[in-house]
Amino acid sequence: MRGSLTDRRRPVLVCLGLLGLTAAVLGQDLEPRAYSAAPVGTHFLVLGTAYSFGDVLLDPSVPITDVTADIGAVVPGYAGTFALAGRTASLAVLIPYAFGKMSGMVGEDFQEITRSGIGDLRLRFSVNLLGGRALTPKEFAQRKPRPSVGASVVVLAPTGQYFPEKLVNIGTNRWAFKPELGFSFPAGKWILDLTASAWLFTDNPNFFGGQLRTQDPLWAGQAHVSYTFRPGLWLAADATLYAGGQTSLDGIIKDDRQENSRGGLTLSLPMGKAYSLKFSGSTGVVTRIGGKFTALSMTFQYRWFGL
Repeated sequence: MRGSLTDRRRPVLVCLGLLGLTAAVLGQDLEPRAYSAAPVGTHFLVLGTAYSFGDVLLDPSVPITDVTADIGAVVPGYAGTFALAGRTASLAVLIPYAFGKMSGMVGEDFQEITRSGIGDLRLRFSVNLLGGRALTPKEFAQRKPRPSVGASVVVLAPTGQYFPEKLVNIGTNRWAFKPELGFSFPAGKWILDLTASAWLFTDNPNFFGGQLRTQDPLWAGQAHVSYTFRPGLWLAADATLYAGGQTSLDGIIKDDRQENSRGGLTLSLPMGKAYSLKFSGSTGVVTRIGGKFTALSMTFQYRWFGL
């Protein structure tokens, strides 16, 4: 009987393992003013906290119900701006510590999994393509805001905690890349931001005992409308659509293509000239497959100028 129970629990573990604690929220982050102008020589130290909770929707053919996930993270990081070929560029690095719990039911059998550890290292490089040259802080203060176009690439390196004998892990044991094109349109105290991106994934050749896991690109678009009350104090309405990301195990394609959307709000509060706090919240609007999460985050930022 015990062997039969293990066999019955295996499907929920497999499905939860395919989601993972890090990949479960991939592509769902909402980033208003990601391409806002900044003077060269600006440095940022950040400390963020994030918490996501909600249901996980799986392939309807899988006999699993009441699948839920609670995922938290503490994320320290650094970012800095510099001049590149006369344009403003930036480089940022984040190293998350993640912790979470996932659970589900197969009939009357309950299965729960908890994990905690260092997550995958996140790097982001961006550059302004159109809309003004690189400016010093003094020049930047005198500029007139104008529409701009920027490009970026995010890299997730497989540095997170990963055990191939376990189905749910903090790290993903693969590389991921997100090229993105962003547009920013200021109009008085209003700013409209639009972005288009795609997550691209390498294979995980050692998923749960040596299985080959692959994933198709995950396409995403975002729109943000923000209003500035005074310098540093602004509120944004956020929305995103994302689709794709179908996975396979050893060549067997899973019915887990995503076609989801999210909406949320972001509030930035200044704390003097050098410090600020940013609060954000979002929730799933339409979720076909994946996490129908409510996500909350708070980020503390310290800024200074220098070479």
